[in-house]
Amino acid sequence: MNELKGKISIIGFSLLLLLVGLEAKAQVPTSQNPSIWGDSGMKMDTTFSVLPIREDDKMYQISIWRRIDLREKFNLPFYGTGGLKLGGFMRNVLKAVEDNELTPYADEDFTTQLSISDFQSNFWINEIGDSIFVRDLYYVDFKEDFIFDKNRSETKFDVKYIILTMPSETNSNAGERTIGYFRYKDFYEHFKDHPEAKWINYQNPSKNIPYSQAFDLRLFRSVVRKYTNPDNALIADMVDNSDPNARMQAYLKSLEFEYKLLDWENDLWEW
Repeated sequence: MNELKGKISIIGFSLLLLLVGLEAKAQVPTSQNPSIWGDSGMKMDTTFSVLPIREDDKMYQISIWRRIDLREKFNLPFYGTGGLKLGGFMRNVLKAVEDNELTPYADEDFTTQLSISDFQSNFWINEIGDSIFVRDLYYVDFKEDFIFDKNRSETKFDVKYIILTMPSETNSNAGERTIGYFRYKDFYEHFKDHPEAKWINYQNPSKNIPYSQAFDLRLFRSVVRKYTNPDNALIADMVDNSDPNARMQAYLKSLEFEYKLLDWENDLWEW
């Protein structure tokens, strides 16, 4: 009888340990380790994004389309050196495509891949068939989501894709033209492993960093061109084009939106 009671006690103690272990595992913050306890089944963007944010953790989200003008002083570390802009952003993306290490697409839905020859044609030839200089390609556009992650209680910019755009002036004043779309995750993974392609610190060349890190640190100045709205309209389309200062009005609206984002983030922590 004593032996039976001993076995029952051991079984009960083992069950208690098991239950305690289950409870401890259940309290693990699963978004920090998506492989734990079935969290891998949660929907998460693994195609475009490099941020491991679960869709269910996005308490607030708005999409933003931005433009980096490489000619601006703050963005010169991306532009390249000399009159030919050797080693700059545009040339390095072109090289990655030509080496078949980065895939360009023709549309923002990423349904149609561009061949290397088609991308080269988009890159080097303008509307009237003239060859251009790489220094005349200075628009880098991208789409990102501004997100509040409720699990970590922090806001983040989640870049989705990058667009190379030919300026209208370069395109014989025939309007802007898209050169190619790139998934941000592909861009990020490629350039973090190619140290020869760098954001150049002209004040301290020993601190040049990969493009992936420069985007992480947001070492660029950009202008908002569009944000989520019912008409899917550019900010430039929201102003009166007959106004002689329409471009300035669009720029001011862009700044207004930026300040609204800052106010929204600041108001999160006011009680």
